Amino acid sequence: MILYPAIDLKDGNAVRLVHGDMDQTTVFNDDPAAQAKEFVAAGCEWLHLVDLNGAFAGEPVNAAPVEAILQACPVPAQLGGGIRDMGTIERWLDKGLARVILGTVAVENPDLVRDAAKAFPGQVAVGLDARNGRVATRGWAEETDVMVTDLAKSFEDAGIAAIIYTDIMRDGAMKGPNIGATADLARAVSIPVIASGGVSSVADLAALQDTGVIAGAISGRALYDGAIDLTAALDLLKG
Repeated sequence: MILYPAIDLKDGNAVRLVHGDMDQTTVFNDDPAAQAKEFVAAGCEWLHLVDLNGAFAGEPVNAAPVEAILQACPVPAQLGGGIRDMGTIERWLDKGLARVILGTVAVENPDLVRDAAKAFPGQVAVGLDARNGRVATRGWAEETDVMVTDLAKSFEDAGIAAIIYTDIMRDGAMKGPNIGATADLARAVSIPVIASGGVSSVADLAALQDTGVIAGAISGRALYDGAIDLTAALDLLKG
């Protein structure tokens, strides 16, 4: 199982939110590229980036810090937030992103997701952010009636590289991930599933890994706060 350290970008800073609320923001580093280099130096093999402003604006906003991270770090990175058209997808991949994460458009324009996955094999992931099993969009500000599992299954034959499943009510709250719902989703689809939201201890990572069906885990606040010892976590996941 791969650990993806999260760098959430708001107004050029590396931050964490609580329950996705832009008004509950903690700034952890005003130099996101330096933060990314710390994660890589510790042994992380991937980076998970989110343009929070972009998720609300519907277009990239924190392009400068993302580009700085890509230039500073040799490991692959995935990015979500405000990526909602083919031109933006192509531009980010051309700049060196390993993978784009499509969230809102997975609900509003699923054909774009399929077209992108076909055009860029292995480089398109779907971000499914949920409250009570239903997908939320546009920076989690809008709730839909779309069920997470139903939407995930609709992409089974699309060539999606991964599904990133976030339980919004666990995100940033340091209360542990929704292991049951994440594992159920991973068993329901053949697409690799990455857990996000509430991953706050090495024990959480061990529990996710023990399911045997979850491909990765994203953690942010716990790494910044020191609740997860990054060296111990990486040692655990590498066996």
